[in-house]
Amino acid sequence: MPKILLVDDDIELTELLVDLLNMEGFDVEVAHNGEEALLKLDLSYDLVLLDVMMPVLNGIEALKQIRQKYTTPVLMLTARGDDIDRVLGLELGADDYLPKPFNDRELVARIKAILRRTNFKATPDIDINSADDRKQLEFGGVTLHPGRQQAIFEGRDLDLTGTEFALLQILIRNPGQILSRELLSMEILGKRLTPFDRAIDMHMSNLRKKLPLRNDDLPWFKTLRGRGYLLVTEK
Repeated sequence: MPKILLVDDDIELTELLVDLLNMEGFDVEVAHNGEEALLKLDLSYDLVLLDVMMPVLNGIEALKQIRQKYTTPVLMLTARGDDIDRVLGLELGADDYLPKPFNDRELVARIKAILRRTNFKATPDIDINSADDRKQLEFGGVTLHPGRQQAIFEGRDLDLTGTEFALLQILIRNPGQILSRELLSMEILGKRLTPFDRAIDMHMSNLRKKLPLRNDDLPWFKTLRGRGYLLVTEK
């Protein structure tokens, strides 16, 4: 049973969400501010559902501290229209965000999409078959271990978040192939791409910052405006 840490100071909302998520088969623990969340968080949790606006320690500050120790997936709950918090959350390593008020079904779908990354599956039009999903991959000096969601370069863990790992994995499995932002959003985030949604772009930016120089001195990725991204295989 997946274990979730729900962090929100709204008592009534947390009670409703606990009931909802319990019915969906999740084991839910609750913290009412960022400080309490940091005291409870450990490696047993599969996902953190983190509100931004909270007393004592808000969601943004809590996320900063979470990412210093954990790569546990984080789904941020943000105020509708508050783009600054959304962008900042993604820059700091949040896996996705959901604006309040949200539909219960959408929340559950987002959570399940994030958790599915540990059992990565591709769409039929991508050249990946599920039998190979958990095999070790190597490219450009980086070794991916899908079973434990870990990327290694010269013995060093690159400390990728679950979203960053899934993004790198799908690109490495499709070298030289253009993958659209729409496809990546559905495969990695489990949601349709909307006109002003920059989540995939932010995750690509974060991934670029964490990756070392390739052994062949080529850039890792190429951005094709209006088309998507590809993993560079040749000059």
